[in-house]
Amino acid sequence: MGRLDNRVALVTGAGAGIGRGIAAAFAREGAHVYVSDIDGEAADATAQAITNESGAATAITCDVSKGQDVTALLRAVETAHGRLDVVANNAGLNVRGDFRHMTDADWTKIREVNLDGVVRIARDAFDLMRASGDASLVNLASIMGHRGLRQLAGYSATKGAVSALTRALAVEYAPFCIRVNAIAPGFIETALTERVLRNPIINKALIDQTPMRRFGTPDDIAAAALFFASPESGFVTGAELAVDGGMAAGL
Repeated sequence: MGRLDNRVALVTGAGAGIGRGIAAAFAREGAHVYVSDIDGEAADATAQAITNESGAATAITCDVSKGQDVTALLRAVETAHGRLDVVANNAGLNVRGDFRHMTDADWTKIREVNLDGVVRIARDAFDLMRASGDASLVNLASIMGHRGLRQLAGYSATKGAVSALTRALAVEYAPFCIRVNAIAPGFIETALTERVLRNPIINKALIDQTPMRRFGTPDDIAAAALFFASPESGFVTGAELAVDGGMAAGL
């Protein structure tokens, strides 16, 4: 028996990287996974990879910064299943640059996905999660929400807000049998971090700040998400798990 047998899961930003790793892990444990991504072809590719391994997946194109997209996504889940047992709020982006040069458009772009998208999914999926009777909401925060790094002010601010939102929702959603937790990744090897990590100077500086002396992989984050999604964390809510190779602890 898989840890998520007969469960219905939604993963946003699941077309690549961390989201794809989480979706694959959920499917391997028996969940029917709704693979959501702004890039429809990427969502299809993730869903196809899951079905190729005998998993169950449905791909849906969704921009979490647009209310109508989220409404359509959740309506499709409701029509097919009537509930959501697991939600992984993973969709996110970053616009690097010195804060003093950040435009209003840059800030709006980061906020609308990293924070507003998380808020929208967590709020609008409430009825479907309540219908589960035992639901788990997993938000992807970041250790950058707790520390400073040049050219990441907008990203850090939104991820810090996700951490605070997680704690507030854990208290508010507990009476409805919905657990809410967060994962705070360190530097994970994905397309989002590729440009930074391939710079040898930055790469070495970050490795030197990581006690385990390596960067993480999407599978590292997926394992943490699976813990929060499964019955193994049945008495855990309002927690944030740093998956960062010890970076935060070593500061």
